[in-house]
Amino acid sequence: MIIVIDYNVGNVKSVCNAFHHIGCEAKLSADPSDIEGAAGLVLPGVAAFGYAVDALSSLAETIKKVALNGKPLLGICVGYQLLFDESCEYGRHNGLGLVSGNVVPLPADQVVPHMGWNLVNMPDDMDLFTDLRPEKHFYFAHSFYADVTDIGAQIASTDYGFPLPAAVQKKNIYGTQFHPEKSAKTGLKVLRNFAQICERGD
Repeated sequence: MIIVIDYNVGNVKSVCNAFHHIGCEAKLSADPSDIEGAAGLVLPGVAAFGYAVDALSSLAETIKKVALNGKPLLGICVGYQLLFDESCEYGRHNGLGLVSGNVVPLPADQVVPHMGWNLVNMPDDMDLFTDLRPEKHFYFAHSFYADVTDIGAQIASTDYGFPLPAAVQKKNIYGTQFHPEKSAKTGLKVLRNFAQICERGD
């Protein structure tokens, strides 16, 4: 069972519905026992970073604990940004610290917010992109991005006037700045790949 963490921030139900659409068993829950017993976790989110951190509340420590113990975790959009150390969006806010890096504003010389479809270049060794490489379009909607500094993280990038990190993988920790649930068949394939990772217990 995949648990989509239900913390009332944005698109949690649409992510759960996307898993159901591809035939994967998924459940919305904020129950720590569900989180601890899940085959894998998904942390979605559409909101400011600080609001999302506050909404997670005590669940943050539960999520961090099970992820550090090896459970697959997929962060999406703001849920992806929460994987990092810190964000400067409307003040300084601590993230989960599972991947080294800070969440910072998109450059002022680019269109902000970044909304729409961008081509993502995917390294060969990122499990989320099995059977999708070398590049596919995904849907983005964000004003901040993760400046990834973790030497243990693999990065997929998109060109937004600079190589913008579009997705990361660090062992069992996965994240996408784009919205797979809004990225048509290609995005659904990313979710299916994550479900298969959970089934294998990677």
